Order: sequence, then C-alpha cells, then structure tokens
Amino acid sequence: MITKDEIQELLHSTETYRVERTTSTGDMDKFQEAICAFANDLPNSRKNGYLILGAYDNGELSGLKVTDDLLKKIAAIRSNGNILPIPVMSVDRFQFPEGDLLVAEVSPSDLPPVRYRGRTFIRIGPRRDIATEAEERILAERRMSFMATFDTMPCLAAKLNDVNTDLLRTKYLIPLLGNELVESDTRPIEEQMAAVGMYDTEHQCPTYAAVVLFGHKPRRFMPGLYVQYVRFKGEDVTSEVENEMQLEGNYCELLPRLESLLELSVIKKKPVFVSILREEMVSNYPYQAIRELLLNACMHRDMQSNTPLRFYEFASHLEILNAGGLYGNARPENFPRINDYRNPLVASAMKTLGYVNMFSRGIGQVQTDLKENGNKPAQFDVSMLTAFLVTVEQKDIEQFKFVPSDGAPMVSSGDDVTSLSQALSQVLSQVCPKLDVSHYPDATAILIALCKEPQSLKELMEKTKEKNRGRIKNNVLQHLCESGLVEPTIKNVPNSPKQKYALTDNGREKLQTIL
Repeated sequence: MITKDEIQELLHSTETYRVERTTSTGDMDKFQEAICAFANDLPNSRKNGYLILGAYDNGELSGLKVTDDLLKKIAAIRSNGNILPIPVMSVDRFQFPEGDLLVAEVSPSDLPPVRYRGRTFIRIGPRRDIATEAEERILAERRMSFMATFDTMPCLAAKLNDVNTDLLRTKYLIPLLGNELVESDTRPIEEQMAAVGMYDTEHQCPTYAAVVLFGHKPRRFMPGLYVQYVRFKGEDVTSEVENEMQLEGNYCELLPRLESLLELSVIKKKPVFVSILREEMVSNYPYQAIRELLLNACMHRDMQSNTPLRFYEFASHLEILNAGGLYGNARPENFPRINDYRNPLVASAMKTLGYVNMFSRGIGQVQTDLKENGNKPAQFDVSMLTAFLVTVEQKDIEQFKFVPSDGAPMVSSGDDVTSLSQALSQVLSQVCPKLDVSHYPDATAILIALCKEPQSLKELMEKTKEKNRGRIKNNVLQHLCESGLVEPTIKNVPNSPKQKYALTDNGREKLQTIL
C-alpha cells in the first residue's frame, strides 16, 4: 500500500492518467468508473492508479472525515459484481491536520478489458471515457500477451492438408532439429509439428503459425496477410500511380518475393566517380536496412487484422505501415530499447529460416546502415494505437559528388565529365606541353577511359568517336606515351593487333595530384 509521504506527492502529481481527486463521497458510479479505468491501464504504464477522496483538483484537502462506513462502502466496490474481472485494489485512510483522505489503490489488470456494468472505461490523461472498439481491441490483445499468443492458437478452420508439410519439414524442422534427428523420428507428422508448436492435438488442426509460415493459401484464414506495394510519382497517395502489386503466400514464399522486389524495383544503384581513378556504386537506399524494416513489419504485424502490410514508395521516401502498434512491454518511452513479440512462434521460425536474428539490435543497425549510405535516420511513428509506421527518406544519388584536395567540386553523376576534363587539361598542359588540348580534346577523354582499364586503339576511337586512326595515334597517344603518362602493353611489338594502352605508374601518380 502507498505511504503517507507518497500520497502527499500524488496530491500534486502531474501524472493525471493515474490519479483522480474528488471531494465527493456519494457518487458511487463515478468511483467505480474510475477504478475500472485504472484497472484497464490503457497507457500500459504498469503503474497503480489512485482514487483519492477528500481532495480538490489542485491537491488541497477538503477537510473530509473518513468514517468506517465510508471505508467499507468503497472497499465493497471490489467484489460487488459490477466491475469484472474483479480488480486488484486496496483501500485505506490517511489522516492530516487539514482533514482525512480515503485512498483506493488499483493495480493494472492482467486480464483486460475490465468492464463496469458491461462498459469499458479508460483514462485519457486527466479524464475518464468509454473505450472505442480499437481501444478495446488493444486491451484484449494485451490480455493475450499474458496468455497464449495468436500465432500459437489453433486455426480451427484449417486442416493438415492446408499446410505444406514437406516445406515445413525441409525448411524448418531439419534446420531446427538436425537432419539425423528428423530422419529417425517415426512419429506421425502431426505429433512432430505439435512438438514445435505448429499443430494443436486437442483440436486436430494446425496453429496459425503453421498456416502463416507454410500454409498453401494463408489468406483464406487471415485475409489481411499480404503486402500491398504501390509506387507513386509524387509525394502522397493522391499522386499518379506508377506501379502496384500484391505479394501474398506463406512466409517461405512471400519473404523471398519481398527481397526480389527490393533488389529489382526499389533499390536503385548508379556508378559515380569518387576519385579520378575510381568509381563507386551508390544507392538511393541501403538494401539491408529496408529489408530489415520489412521483415520486422512481417514478424510483428497483427495477424488478425484485415489490413495488409502497406509498402508505399514515393518520389523521395518510403513508408512501411503494418497493423498492430507497440506490443507487450514495448512502449513509446522505451522504444526501440525494449522489444516484445506479438507473434513469438513466427519470430522464432523466421530466425530459424535465416531472416531475423531476434537480438533486439535490428533498429540500431538500420539507423547505422542509413547513416553510412548518406540517408537521414528512419522515422518511427508509434503514436497510432492500431498501426506502426516507418518512414525512410531517399538519398539523392543525382547529387552525389566527390571533392578534390583544393575543396572545389570535381564531378557529379549529372555533370558527365565536364569538370573532370577541365582538371585533366590542367595536368596535361603541365606534364605534356607538346599536346595542345584545345586542338585535341580527345586527350582528356582517353585519360578518363584509361583510368578504368587498358584500352585498344579501336576501343579508344569508339569512346572518343574519332574516325581518323592516324590522328588519335600520332597526335594524341604518341605524345601521351612520350610524356610518360601512358604506355603500350606490348612494348616490343608496337603494331601488334593485340596492342592496348594503359596508364603508367607515373601517370596514375600525376592524375592523383588533382584530387
């Protein structure tokens, strides 16, 4: 029970969702509604609530005299049958010079929703209200978190032949238990599945986890179990749709399709120069980070909801929205440090299948991958009671640039090689004065081509669009070779049909000086 000192602190507490002060002594409906609301603990604070009789809203005492009859009257609320399930509560009297206080201390129920005369009351900040259908569902889901989770429950409408048992055996049982143990197991497949939570022997049917992971057509039993992918041209859902598809099937089929969608459609890569001699592939999103977010959404979603997992791609960002808010011990104030599993059996199976690690470090790694790729951190909206939204902004790979040692931007993927050519022209004027770059601009294009790999004369002519073989060989390549920037790969047979040209070590060193 709370102490007298703690009561004095509560009188002026700002935690209005767990304290109700009143000067009334006869409004029994009001008292019972308050106790019901505290027992439901919608914010999931797991803190006791307090109904305090004998105090004004500002915390001052009203001078109430608490009698034994009043104590018995409030204590009788617990078991008068109006509040079900019966709340866990205690009642006590505290005496102060300014008057008495009657304090009813109510513990959060492990079996919500708690109802007073059939209605579910909740606390919304400083006031009481009747729970909406969505709020009742959250309370009911919390009740399940203390009992069997949905994925472990029997799917009564399904039969054994609704599950691909061969897939379950090869993809799950053998990796989980080992091939030798599975091969030597002579029990019926139903008993093997029951041993790992995939079959309910009492009802003679697979569990929801088995249907989700290995079912032939899981949407027959869970209509919302699919991914809705839409790519929009603009920044919101009112803009024109470029592409859309529905991905469905059991998780052994669905998750690889999601990975393919990411690789082939969402993740866009482009080569850009990061130095004179090297180019690098950059992407608009880091593949591993977006994959982790999608897999987490599949793992933690509310399987009972008819709402699909929504994966929307906009012009400058991605949105992933799945049914089901934070679950169990995970709350807004401790996310993402604390994790809990709405579907622990599905989560465990996804770990065995190699899709997740269940080490509670996925979100941290996502943010690290996004930072290393040049994206802003992912934004998580955990304020929605029935859904969970993740937003990731795109990295603009068109603006990717590298900067030389003098601080001036050299080249970007949208500039072709204009600035690079100018920088190379400066090098050539110093190292190869015989070569007039203004008359032979092909020289810089040749150097750029040779930065990647040796090139034949024919290849260089194609890259520079030069049709005169002698002009490029005698007026450009000869001067580049004489300056020590370029050399033939077959030195003893200058006119060999296999002859190619490459940068010398000195050439590479000279080109590096402009970085």
